[in-house]
Amino acid sequence: MSESEIRAAVEREMPGVRADLERLVRIPGIAFDGFDHSHVERSAEAVAELLRGCGLDVTIARSGGQPAVIGRKAAPPGAPTVMLYAHHDVQPVGDLSLWESDPFEPVERDGRLYGRGAADDKAGIMAHVAALRAYGDKLPVGVVLFIEGEEEYGSDSLERLLAEHRDEIASDVIVIADSGNWDIGVPALTTSLRGIVNCFVEVRTLDHAVHSGMFGGAVPDALTTLVRLLATLHTDAGDVAVEGLVGREGATVDYPEERVRAEAGLIEGAEFIGTGRLTDRLWTKPALSVLGIDAPPTGEAPNALVPAAKAKLSVRLAPGDDPKRAYAALRAHLEKHAPWGARVTVTFEHDGEPCVIDASGPMFDAARSAFRTAWDGTDPVDIGVGGSIPFIATFQQMFPQAAILVTGVEDPHARAHGPNESLHLGEFARVCLAEALLLGKVAEVARSRS
Repeated sequence: MSESEIRAAVEREMPGVRADLERLVRIPGIAFDGFDHSHVERSAEAVAELLRGCGLDVTIARSGGQPAVIGRKAAPPGAPTVMLYAHHDVQPVGDLSLWESDPFEPVERDGRLYGRGAADDKAGIMAHVAALRAYGDKLPVGVVLFIEGEEEYGSDSLERLLAEHRDEIASDVIVIADSGNWDIGVPALTTSLRGIVNCFVEVRTLDHAVHSGMFGGAVPDALTTLVRLLATLHTDAGDVAVEGLVGREGATVDYPEERVRAEAGLIEGAEFIGTGRLTDRLWTKPALSVLGIDAPPTGEAPNALVPAAKAKLSVRLAPGDDPKRAYAALRAHLEKHAPWGARVTVTFEHDGEPCVIDASGPMFDAARSAFRTAWDGTDPVDIGVGGSIPFIATFQQMFPQAAILVTGVEDPHARAHGPNESLHLGEFARVCLAEALLLGKVAEVARSRS
């Protein structure tokens, strides 16, 4: 198919693609413990139906976790095979009062489609489907669709699934549609991602609560003790103070302060933390956040010294760091800095590898060319991402010869993982066109090598 034919085919398919995206958004497939996992099953079935409609042989697979959907269509003679990855599970919605509309009833406002998963990552699924529908029976490459069902919950069974289905999913190119673009109107390839270590730290100073008036001033309460311990994790400037964590520099894209402030929603007067270029702080240096604290709620707190308090910590690791080593360093820091002889217990939750991608070579050139065409001549940029997609390192290790292209449908205003998540519909159409063009260009590269 010519470029004009592909463009016309994608445009023709977009109304149906959007309708199917909205159907997926209506399924609250959350893989976290405590949620109704029958919805994840429904989500997998819905994705399987979409892939069958594209003429793929489809299997719903699992290996002790939530269901993944694997769809396959053999390559034409001499053509390469492309794996298209996305995930169908979503994040919990959190406080419903913060949503302007029902998170599982998609609503369009000002050119954006609102709903949990509208961007992360059900739009990634539908970008793959749009490209397949555009080609119909003229698909120039073989495809493997790998749609995971527990990415937001840590991808615990992904490595087993990949190992069990390795031969049938082996591909020459892997497109991971789970990242974002640099801005509305500016496409991007993601070339580095931070890793992650999540853990819990519990501080205990008493074996039971006691009267704050009778014992306060001599006996430490656990909450004050925990606050003092957490304060040791950063320098006065806001850099992470845990010895042994890796940091690096080298991001080449400029990220203006005013843009970061606006996109993050940083309130007037609040300052940035850390030192160095903002891109380094966000992409290539470690970050440490306190995600939550278990303590009496203020409205119910008695005048008593709290015997124990617990916090959840998350460290984002710079590319080049090792999660196991980083966890050991964090644990050693917390135990070393325990205030006033408090008992400190550190419990591991989960981790994930950082990664760096060498985005050079003909397949990456093909991706950049497809993006440039889809965005009407705008050159794509290479970006880092401060978030984590740990399984990319798994793909790198398992398929070392494959070119891994990390793309996505999100933009800086998508609010993935937060209330009022949304998808820019104009950019989504460009993403769908770019992926269809990419498949054609991958086939061209293969033909030129033969």
